[in-house]
Amino acid sequence: MPPLAKIRVVAPSTVAVGELFSVHVKVLAAPYVTPWTCYQGLPRVAGPFNRSPRGIRYMDNVPKEWTGKVRFDAPHCTGPDEFRFDGRQGVFPGDTRPIATVSGFCFDRPGTWVLSACEPRSGACGVSNPVKVTAEKPARRLVWGDPHSQTVFSDGLRCPEELCAFARDEGALDFFAVSDHAEWVSDAQWRYFTDVANAWNEPGRFTTLIGLEWTSGKFGHRNVYYPGAAGPILRSAGPGAVDLAGLYRAARAEGALVVPHHSANCQMGVDWTRGHDPEVERLCEVYSIWGNSERPAAAGNPRPIRAHGGECPGQHVLDALRLGRRYGLVGGGDIHDGRPGDELHTQQPDMPMYADLWPQGITGAWVRELTREALFEALWERRVYATTNARIILEFTLNGAPMGAQLRGDGPRLLRVNAAHSVPIARVEVLRGGDDWQCETPDKACIALEFTDTEPRTEGTWYSVRITGIDGAMAWSSPIWVDGGRP
Repeated sequence: MPPLAKIRVVAPSTVAVGELFSVHVKVLAAPYVTPWTCYQGLPRVAGPFNRSPRGIRYMDNVPKEWTGKVRFDAPHCTGPDEFRFDGRQGVFPGDTRPIATVSGFCFDRPGTWVLSACEPRSGACGVSNPVKVTAEKPARRLVWGDPHSQTVFSDGLRCPEELCAFARDEGALDFFAVSDHAEWVSDAQWRYFTDVANAWNEPGRFTTLIGLEWTSGKFGHRNVYYPGAAGPILRSAGPGAVDLAGLYRAARAEGALVVPHHSANCQMGVDWTRGHDPEVERLCEVYSIWGNSERPAAAGNPRPIRAHGGECPGQHVLDALRLGRRYGLVGGGDIHDGRPGDELHTQQPDMPMYADLWPQGITGAWVRELTREALFEALWERRVYATTNARIILEFTLNGAPMGAQLRGDGPRLLRVNAAHSVPIARVEVLRGGDDWQCETPDKACIALEFTDTEPRTEGTWYSVRITGIDGAMAWSSPIWVDGGRP
């Protein structure tokens, strides 16, 4: 059996005392190239077709076969002490890889806790994401998703069914969207994409959105997400093409969201002066495999966009917010390697271009329940935030209102930041109007901070939070805006 590297442990981010929950466990080894098809019931596509137009190969990092056990440990938690992999686990029929969902865990007191798993023979270990345990059932739960993935129909790997299967069963995501380049997708293929998304949508377990990527060299790339079970395909070129104004009109008619991404890139980015519709363009993808578009490298960005000409001044997300755009911030994969939620593109053999890319991003959403309707509501209300694929818990309020809110009032502004990570948090930065305003260096895994701003503010003052862990993982809250006048 191959030597083990670590154990990936994923738990729900929010549970109540006494609530039973399951843990996703994945035993990892060194990455290796493999045929791409894992989802059964589909033709096996291997050999010369196991390569995308970009030259990407499908890779895995779970041993093809492995037997053994992992032991669990967590404070104030009851449940299985260990789980034995006997060769019959996996995520599809006949899968012998050590991937499992282990049930029966329960915390007996409030707090923020983590679970650890260890393989006793090799010493390979893993620590889960933090779990916030509340005395009562949470009013809103924190769920995680990757709303940005490409398929083999354009310049990615794997078909929509396989991507949904991986996102749910291997990436351990709560929500997902295929958002492929619409210009490469035919009308018949779009109907198929829609059917797959609807078939995989399972309230309470896994939520999918109908999505696409409108790919314009002039206006930049924008993802479109529909609130329901259908929506028209929108292209920047080819049959039925629409310009940016037409894209906004169509989104308004459908109640859809329009989301620009990798805005800071010189070749694929967004010139903020070319158009904007505040009704439907309510979010911006701040981070993906291309890097962090929040601010320039010269301003302290540790993960700037480097590929395709690098970053372009004036096209960062903070530039758009300073222009008055009211964007909530989301993270996405924009992956092309067929592994949403757990990419391996930086491990690609003989692919020097991928040295310029970064690990993917994901989105955290505070939802009332795990359904398509509740998820879309959280996205629309900007009750979301972005991370570098780290399930950092982040709660940010201003005078009691959550991230994404728009408030009125001229009095003092009380800001609260609660955050937790699986390792200590190195920096907590509060931004006011896009400028660094407050900074703390807690060096603790779980923090609760308060800040009060009593200075006179200008119309449309906005605040946001940036978190950095000692491991370099980051999170960016959606802003909260404060306008003048009576509350």
